[in-house]
Amino acid sequence: MSVKVECVVKERCEIGEGPVWEEKEGTLLFVDISGQKIHRWNSTTNQKETVATEKFVGCAVPRRSGGYVIGEGRSFGALDWESKSISTIAVIDEDKPNNRFNDGKVDPAGRLFAGTMAMEERPTVLELKQGSLFSLNKDHIVVKHFNQVDISNGLDWSLDHKTFYYIDSLTYTVEAFNYDINTGSISNRRMVYKMEEGEGIPDGMCIDADGRLWVACYNGGRVIQIDPQTGVRLQTVKLPVDKTTSCCFGGRDYSDLYVTSACKGMDEADMAKQPQAGCVFRITGLGAKGIPANSFTG
Repeated sequence: MSVKVECVVKERCEIGEGPVWEEKEGTLLFVDISGQKIHRWNSTTNQKETVATEKFVGCAVPRRSGGYVIGEGRSFGALDWESKSISTIAVIDEDKPNNRFNDGKVDPAGRLFAGTMAMEERPTVLELKQGSLFSLNKDHIVVKHFNQVDISNGLDWSLDHKTFYYIDSLTYTVEAFNYDINTGSISNRRMVYKMEEGEGIPDGMCIDADGRLWVACYNGGRVIQIDPQTGVRLQTVKLPVDKTTSCCFGGRDYSDLYVTSACKGMDEADMAKQPQAGCVFRITGLGAKGIPANSFTG
């Protein structure tokens, strides 16, 4: 089976991010960070529902009790989709009013991990070392894991739940930590992959059922599959847009890779060359499968 890339959500996002497959409804949840929207696209009907947010929204994840938990501005919030209402759970980075949430994901125990960054003057131009990585526990207590982050981005956990993988984009690396699922603590930071010339900036990522990582490469127009055990790139899939931002597996058997993208910062000439910038793509025929997303338990 050959690899096929198709554009499935044709309405553009400024900064599409954070895709999550919702198995029950066959829907793809994703955000438009600077567009201040949370989208839910139905793969069967091709219909898209949207909830607007008041501030930049970095991530949205399903909640086991219903609805979603989001990282909006500098707050963790609870979203009721039916009423489109958002209530604040916790506020972070109170000493850094110019910060905002970026990418986030739920760990295998049901905690939400999400990181921050400074607001960008333009794409990837921002005050450095302002961000941190946080987690929100089911009792709504927030833990700060570390600071000095430029652009907190992709994250996921190994299949045995003993390793946490993480991307701070401007380090141009994918890193790993020892991970304690019982406490949610991380330690022993180390590099597992260094981006090569021309691959772009590592952005969002996800893990497949073989324990390999898929990394969306911003300004690289591709997703790459890497083996975190060896640090070797196994596969590269190019897309018709440069600003690929994140990815997740979905579809009936989790063999489709959904990839979000951005168009913010592109001028008319760029857009004419890449008219699908900001759209969501589906890649089939990869020979890999994903695993279901975790839901927040609090």
